[in-house]
Formats: sequence, structure tokens, C-alpha cells
Amino acid sequence: MRLLELLIGKRFPFPFVYNDEYWMVDLGRSVVDVRKYRLIYERLLAMGVRKENFLESPLADDEDILRAHTFKYIEKLKAGILTRAEIQALELPFSSELTRFALLHVGGTILACERALDCGLAFHLGGGFHHAFADHGEGFCAINDVSVAVEKLRADGLIRRAMIIDCDVHQGNGTAAMFAGREDVFTFSIHQMDIYPAEKPPSRLDVGLWMGDGDEAYLSAMRTHFPTLYESFRPDLVVYLAGADPLTGDKLGGLSLTLDGLAERDRIVIEGARRQKIPLAVVLAGGYGREIMDTVQVHLNTIKVAQKAGSPRLR
Repeated sequence: MRLLELLIGKRFPFPFVYNDEYWMVDLGRSVVDVRKYRLIYERLLAMGVRKENFLESPLADDEDILRAHTFKYIEKLKAGILTRAEIQALELPFSSELTRFALLHVGGTILACERALDCGLAFHLGGGFHHAFADHGEGFCAINDVSVAVEKLRADGLIRRAMIIDCDVHQGNGTAAMFAGREDVFTFSIHQMDIYPAEKPPSRLDVGLWMGDGDEAYLSAMRTHFPTLYESFRPDLVVYLAGADPLTGDKLGGLSLTLDGLAERDRIVIEGARRQKIPLAVVLAGGYGREIMDTVQVHLNTIKVAQKAGSPRLR
């Protein structure tokens, strides 16, 4: 039995961050289906991941959140006094439960980033709320977990330079705006141009594709920039938003990538970071498949790609 446990542990030499509260929040009739978090967790257990490999995400505290967001906005969010326009921009039913949901995801991404620095690779089975700006939320995103995590790790002296690789089908407008003009944070976004958000603040590097472009155009663009960006920028940490929404048939996207195409995208990002020995934290970001298991499968494939790549030995 001990040998079996060691073999299973070796199969997944990296931690996962998760919280059962992720799928308990009531988002009404939203296209956001939070059941995916629980389904991924259950599939990973069935694949042999031990419960000891899972870390429970904590609530992020105000000090950390305020590194990326304005005091006025966070005060309103926690007091539950957003205006009607602010709630409409969120596109979700607003409640104290939603605020707690956001705070747990921020805490989860911070923890995943910290663990990535320790062991080279970590997954957060949530996160990627890249449409939240410093002073407001929008597009299903109340708090920008990735921006908060990067700012916290920098403030704590754990990193100097970070790279955010955003492969959600929607441009990471909030993240781009937060880090505009910054030399210490490289923001990369590959996304569909002819969908939300209408206004796309420039990332350090944006790659805009169009409906129906598919695997060939997408992967050609990724190979053009990676691993070159790793080699030129040399980040201390990469945060990868491994969105499932470029998948063909997604309700909110039209890039029409296949499962194989998305897995190759993951290999380009993950194996490239591994070869460069750059710590990598993966957050799942969006996914709105017509069948929830389509979204779950994309996310599981990302984890399988990481499993095969292994956890890099750090410098």
C-alpha cells in the first residue's frame, strides 16, 4: 500500500488549491456554472490525486486586496452597497455570498502562486477573474485575483518580475488596465476580437483573433511568441489563465478550437515554463460549454499536460 501511495503521489507532483464553497454560491440563471469546480475536484480524486494534495483556499484579507483595488470600491463591495449600474456591469446577482466567493478565489490564487514558488508548479481549481478593474467589477468578475496575487508577492519580496499569460477567449481588460505602463509585469492576452469586452485596454502584448480562426491560427500565434517571451523577459513567476472558452461550441466564444488544439496550447505554455525552470501557477479562468463536461474536460486536459511535463526543478 505504501508503494502504491508513493506512485500515486509521484503522478501528480504538484498541489491543487480548491474550496468546496466554490460550487455552493447561488448565481441564479447565470451562464457561469460553478458546478465545474466540484466536478473537476471529483475527477481528480478518481484519477488518483490524494486529498493531501489539495489545499483549501483561504479568504483574502483587505490589506492584500487593496494592493490592486481602490478602498472605495472594496468598501462598497463588502458593505453590499454597489449601485445598480455597478451590479449590471458584474452581470451576476449581487450578494454577500458573491463577495465571499470572490474573496476565496483571491485567497486561492495567492496560495497557488506561493506554492508555485516553492515547488515549481501549482494549480488553482478556480481563479482567473480578469475583467475586474481597480475601481469596479464587470463580466462575472468582482475582484481581480491574479492582479492581487502578483502585487502581494511583489510586496512580500518573493518576486520582482511576473508574467501573466491570459488564454481565456475574452481579453483580460481589467488586468491590462491595472498593469498598464509597468515594466515589472508582462501581460500577454490571446483572445477573440469580435466579442466582449468592446473596449480592450492594451496589454503589453495582445494577439487578436476572430470568430472561427481555429487551431492553426491560434497555435501559430502561440508558437510565434513562446518560448521567446520567456527567454527575453525572464519572469520570476508565470501565472497562466488556462481558459476553456476557446473550445468549439462554447456559449460565449467562437474561436472554435478543438480539445487537441487546447491541449497543445497548454503544452506550449507549461512545457516552455518547465524548460526555463520558471515557477508556474495555473488558474482555470472561463469556460461555458454547452455541456458542462466539455468545459471540465478542457480543464482536466490542462492538468494532464502538466502531469506529463512534471514539476520543474527551480534555479
